[in-house]
Amino acid sequence: MESFIYKKSAGVTALSASFTDFSYKNHAHQEYAIGVTLRGIQQYKLNGSVQLSHQSGVMLFNPEQTHDGRAHDARGLDYIMLYIDPELLLEVSEKKEPVLFTTPIVYNQRLEQRVVNLAHAILREKDEAYCSELLLSLTDSLVPTSFTTEYKKDNAFIRKAKGMLHTNVEGVLSLNEVCKELGLSNYQFIRAFKAHTGISPYQYYLTCKVERAKQIIEKDRDIYTAVAECGFVDLTHLNKHFKSIYGITAFDYMSQIN
Repeated sequence: MESFIYKKSAGVTALSASFTDFSYKNHAHQEYAIGVTLRGIQQYKLNGSVQLSHQSGVMLFNPEQTHDGRAHDARGLDYIMLYIDPELLLEVSEKKEPVLFTTPIVYNQRLEQRVVNLAHAILREKDEAYCSELLLSLTDSLVPTSFTTEYKKDNAFIRKAKGMLHTNVEGVLSLNEVCKELGLSNYQFIRAFKAHTGISPYQYYLTCKVERAKQIIEKDRDIYTAVAECGFVDLTHLNKHFKSIYGITAFDYMSQIN
């Protein structure tokens, strides 16, 4: 049985997830992702190695960090996750430079409780002002102990490639056009992009399309506009890729974030 519930408040998206056989495909978010394993063991590949988050493990993902996800065994998995935009985290932490998680999983009771408190407040639709206060408390726990201000800088052509992919989500990926602009062959670009990001240009592009569709759904509550503006063939096409990243279809997501 699968259960994925999303809610949003104070600029933060919260997820409550429970499943046994479901597996996330390799993907990367534009946001920071901070979660807690509530039951079972969360298994995922990150930076070329397998990570295991046991009960009470706090999972820390940086933006653009490629990972998958599944339950480690047949007992299944319950967990919560918070998705925080990098600019929001900078604003709350009053930092001038982007920050970076240095450890993928930590076991810290105070940090765990602050993640759980914020997630539950958002999922239970508490006042936005209250959620904002909890976000500040969480950020105060994160920044001094779990971050460094050294941030991995993109190679110039990778930055340019990402920009091209982000600004053309309404169509179909044309590697020839991207590579011509970059002055690389298709294979040079694919190898370099995957070596740098851990994800293929195609999968990255699909993630951009899905994330843009998510933004449209949150803003306009119009799933068919998301299909059209993000270049999906139809709603089934969008739902397939949305579910591979968020665990539920785009339609179910829209119905949950009212």
